[in-house]
Amino acid sequence: MAEVLERLLTLARRLVPQTGLSLTAAATLVRLAREGPSRVSDLASAEGVTQPAMSQLVARLERDGYVARTPSPQDGRAVLTALTAAGEHVIAARRDERVRALATLFAEVGADDARAIAAALPALRRLSTITNS
Repeated sequence: MAEVLERLLTLARRLVPQTGLSLTAAATLVRLAREGPSRVSDLASAEGVTQPAMSQLVARLERDGYVARTPSPQDGRAVLTALTAAGEHVIAARRDERVRALATLFAEVGADDARAIAAALPALRRLSTITNS
């Protein structure tokens, strides 16, 4: 099972649109969309990179207009990174492209396999919510 899931992850990475965003940049944007504004240190920890590396990434994402930095309302010394409308757009465009690519793949499997995959989705969804933290 682990081997098949690993292969699927590799396939999913290949389906990622070539938009000039690294996997870490895209994951950071998705995290901001899902969880809301965050400190750079929290983003670095969540994405498994150093704080200086995340600071550089956030600076690039800000330069490209995908994120904005604002003072934290709870702590005036802290800065939060938030997704912008352009960041939301790039995430949606990547997701749409990936969905189209997956739809093409699903069109190549038989009806029995498609039903089996659909039946496994609830368990896979539960698996996707488990964290190691």
